[in-house]
Amino acid sequence: MWCGRMKDHSTTGILVRDRRTGAAFQERVYGEKAIQWLYRSKAGLCLEGVLLSKRRISQLMGAYHDSRMSVKKIASFIRNYEIQMEEFESGPFSSFNQFFVRRFKKGARPFATPPQLAAFAEARYFAWAKTTEETCLPVKKALLSPGSLLGGELPADARKRLEGGPLLLARLCPTDYHRFHYPDSGTTRFSKRVTGRLHSVNPVALQARPKAFLENERHVSLLECDHLGLLAFIEVGALGVGKILQTTEGAARFERGQEKGLFLFGGSTVIVLGEPGKWVPDADLLESTAQGLETFIRLGEGIASAATSTQR
Repeated sequence: MWCGRMKDHSTTGILVRDRRTGAAFQERVYGEKAIQWLYRSKAGLCLEGVLLSKRRISQLMGAYHDSRMSVKKIASFIRNYEIQMEEFESGPFSSFNQFFVRRFKKGARPFATPPQLAAFAEARYFAWAKTTEETCLPVKKALLSPGSLLGGELPADARKRLEGGPLLLARLCPTDYHRFHYPDSGTTRFSKRVTGRLHSVNPVALQARPKAFLENERHVSLLECDHLGLLAFIEVGALGVGKILQTTEGAARFERGQEKGLFLFGGSTVIVLGEPGKWVPDADLLESTAQGLETFIRLGEGIASAATSTQR
């Protein structure tokens, strides 16, 4: 088992590499003081474990962000986190959640063409060329067991096909675009919600709750793709995320770049598992992951390619 170490976020902040510029930047964390207290104090951990991670709490937070009262948060949020609103469709927004799930303007994020796998979210990415039941994040003991992530009731042949394949993990912080898209064209084979808690997926929180990805509520889909084989597409909710909405629920056929769904308020994660020998994450993502460094990637950029005969 390889398990690298992420930087100590209590002292350095969250460092992320911007793929477009190649430079590392320190992430501005929404609610940073609260997260530090919740996950670095005994009282905070107790409160989070007993009360705050329960779904009802996130639903109450969601109700506020759906209300007109929440509109007053929008202007300061845009200003404080330097949201580039010229990239998005204009409002007006009747609630903070309506602003939170804002859409990009048409053409703002073109999607990479086959044989590339296109970035399915605008987010901070980790990548692994292959997985085992002991694969873990560069955070102490934060396991990403494929079997546990997928939950029960999956077709046996699908589980077999995904054993040992590549994995991409995209972390969306609250300041990011919060819709997720299909990385290739194909058909939906399976779709199921897996109930669970709603722990934070912030790196600071993962150091305290390393099993969050295995315990949190998530939605699991099996996608039979035209160019990339079988993908397991897993949306993971988090503290404050009252809903994971499926835009195309029930639609069998999907197209590359088509919207799949969205997260309402909060940080969240999308995980994609693939078949061994079908595709390989890009080398720069693998290298950054080995260094414990996330890479910020814009929606639609190529992040992996169909494997060649020498890579299989």
